[in-house]
Amino acid sequence: MALLEVKSLSKDFAGLRALDEVNFTAEAGRILGIIGPNGAGKTTLFNVLSAVYPSTSGEVLFQGRGILGLKPHEVSRLGIGRTFQIVRPFPNLDVETNVLVALGHRVYPSLWNSMAPCRRPKAIEEVQGLLERTGLEAHRESPAKNLPLGFKKRLEIARALALQPRLLLLDEPSGGLRYEESYQLMELILTLRNQGIGVLLIEHNMQVVMDLCERIVVLDHGRKIAEGSPEEIRTNPLVIEAYLGRESEDA
Repeated sequence: MALLEVKSLSKDFAGLRALDEVNFTAEAGRILGIIGPNGAGKTTLFNVLSAVYPSTSGEVLFQGRGILGLKPHEVSRLGIGRTFQIVRPFPNLDVETNVLVALGHRVYPSLWNSMAPCRRPKAIEEVQGLLERTGLEAHRESPAKNLPLGFKKRLEIARALALQPRLLLLDEPSGGLRYEESYQLMELILTLRNQGIGVLLIEHNMQVVMDLCERIVVLDHGRKIAEGSPEEIRTNPLVIEAYLGRESEDA
């Protein structure tokens, strides 16, 4: 059974169709890329999958369970974690505390539990493990606002991992990063995949997409125009046209 199944998913905004009958599946331990020109509907897709937006029609199954109509915290509790293109950590809190806050999702539903001290030894130990997984242990006491962008991206991933996700939605993880930083982040994403986590990746850096993803879905004006391996996508005429435009007959 697929980890995530998206069936005929559509989303309208005041008469504008941002997603139009989109279909695809994502699997555990696999990286699926979502690409397309600006305005293709990629972030809208993530917003529907993470319950930021309601869908207009269609179906989304996560581990066989329908998730449309749930609230964002309910979706995250099921095992879907997400990062955002624009990173927004708590700037004045240190790295450890930023991740510790993310662990709080386990106690928020209970008033009694939420009143307990958050810096319990077991929680601190778990945070330390997440910092080690994401290469942030040396920055544990650094205020988040002082981190370089590459480490802020890692902090976003560490906070998402605090949800113990089966599926990670990564929105432009290499955006704004230098080549070396992008390469290091790619290694982290591959490590997470090898640990059995499914990854859904929006990315404009084509080199990152081609190197990371086993399969790629291409959106254009809200519709899926292609799906396949990186090599199949690289040579697909519909994809080339979506990115470069149709050549005129006089050309």
